[in-house]
Amino acid sequence: MQVILASASPRRLALLEQIGLEVQVCPADFAEVSGDALAAETVVKANAEGKCQAVVAQLGDEKPVIAADTVVVAAGKILGKPKNAQEAVAMLQLLSGKEHRVLTGLAVSYAGRHSVEVVATRVFFRELSLQEIEAYVATGEPLDKAGAYGIQGRGAVLVNKIDGCYNNVVGLPLTRLYLMLAELQGR
Repeated sequence: MQVILASASPRRLALLEQIGLEVQVCPADFAEVSGDALAAETVVKANAEGKCQAVVAQLGDEKPVIAADTVVVAAGKILGKPKNAQEAVAMLQLLSGKEHRVLTGLAVSYAGRHSVEVVATRVFFRELSLQEIEAYVATGEPLDKAGAYGIQGRGAVLVNKIDGCYNNVVGLPLTRLYLMLAELQGR
């Protein structure tokens, strides 16, 4: 099946290709909204929907258009991508030894039909030393990831366990997406 991904994320592209989809990448021209942790579900839903609709306006929805927005929610804050290494260290210190949630807003438009959902996964970090955090940040991996870690990379060793969809933590909940696509196609 051919789909349009309203994102330049290499992780999302790889996940879609992993399940056998032929992907056309078309990053959305959309100014993301922000908010506090109480409104995190609203924020990711609005961002996913906005990205999806921006690409539908540009290319139409003869092929399914998929958009997503992922954030980490911890200690009453939405943690997006860190602006620099110092912010990455601070985020990882906040997550150390604690539970947080990863939320992904997922929007799909196809043939005049539209669906938007939010998927949540609970993630539990082990206790991290400052030395471990600084060494991880020095790899550069945390700098382009919400919450300053990538569970699919070196950040895997920071996570003690998860409750929910692993692929959601990577940035795209594949099972939920598959079901949304099936529903929009009338299967």
